[in-house]
Amino acid sequence: MNNDINSTSTATIRCCESDNIKSILARSIEAGASDLHINAEMRPIMRINTRLTEMDCPEISNASAAKMLLEMLGPERFDIFKEKLDYDFSTTLEDGNRFRVNAHFQRDTIAISFRAIANEIPDIENLFLPPVVKELTTLPRGLVVVTGHTGSGKSTTLAAMIGQVNENYNKHIITLEDPIEYAFTNKKSIIEQREMGSDCSSFSSGLRHVLRQDPDVILVGEMRDLETASSTITAAETGHLVLSTLHTVNAAQTVERIIDIYPASQQNQIRAMLSNTLQAVISQTLFKRIDKPGMVPCVEILLCNSAVRNCIRENRIYEIHNIISTSRKLGMQDLDYSIAQMYFNGFVDRDEAVVRSSNPQKMEKLLQPQNRAEFLQNQAALNR
Repeated sequence: MNNDINSTSTATIRCCESDNIKSILARSIEAGASDLHINAEMRPIMRINTRLTEMDCPEISNASAAKMLLEMLGPERFDIFKEKLDYDFSTTLEDGNRFRVNAHFQRDTIAISFRAIANEIPDIENLFLPPVVKELTTLPRGLVVVTGHTGSGKSTTLAAMIGQVNENYNKHIITLEDPIEYAFTNKKSIIEQREMGSDCSSFSSGLRHVLRQDPDVILVGEMRDLETASSTITAAETGHLVLSTLHTVNAAQTVERIIDIYPASQQNQIRAMLSNTLQAVISQTLFKRIDKPGMVPCVEILLCNSAVRNCIRENRIYEIHNIISTSRKLGMQDLDYSIAQMYFNGFVDRDEAVVRSSNPQKMEKLLQPQNRAEFLQNQAALNR
């Protein structure tokens, strides 16, 4: 076992039934794990507050992994998995705990990755997100993109935004997900949740028909290809609020990624379309908290004012970061500002704050103790 994985007796979680996936998942929930990994010829491994930890179980054979997967998928979907070699789905325990799951092969053996999904829709007020994120849920139309690497909390932010609309507004919300993660209950809004593979064949197929279903708000799980991106932007152009995700690390890269999805001959056209439809980009990454167990997001916010729209239209994407840095009064903020904010508020470790910033030398100077009072005072002034 890799020395980086915690396998000491004080950190392992006991699990007697090594071939019972329900038992293993229940133990991972008990341990507070965000992720669980099943690999053939290895013990189950959990991720708890960013750290990988072994369960105290026998190694799982490939036959046992196949049995687990067949139990969750059923014969028909298991055959599809064997044909496609990758399969995304969700599963629910008898106690209501839910997981997003990816099954795949590695070294000709089955591997399964689980991501725990909270039972309750997160309250947007409790996620340490900038106040402007809540304001974005009141937009009547346009595109809002939430970005970040895998595991950065994109799905949680989107769920909180949909929950905010559901709690406060009479809207028709349609989500296209792969798979469905948070399960919503209708409150002031009506919510339809469609899962790829069972409710519609693909994001692009679902988007082609969604405009005939009278939506006010549309959630697209991911703009993963040209057809999906094109349909998503069209939906935003035609008077709907559209929320979606991309695997990018900052706002400027998000704009570039959307444009680069298109062939070169169409990129001038898409710049014009995007400059009119894009409303905001929320780019986030999670930091381990030092004040108590858990994670906290550091967030970059781009709001599309006239200056940003001109940059997109005229292909001056390189200027976007400077606009963000100089527009805090408008609600924008760059990632380094958010990291400093979380550090001065006592949530994140200083060394991690410096290492994960875009400019470590500048961050070192900013985080000097004598700067704390001024920073927090300025932050309070901006929030008023």
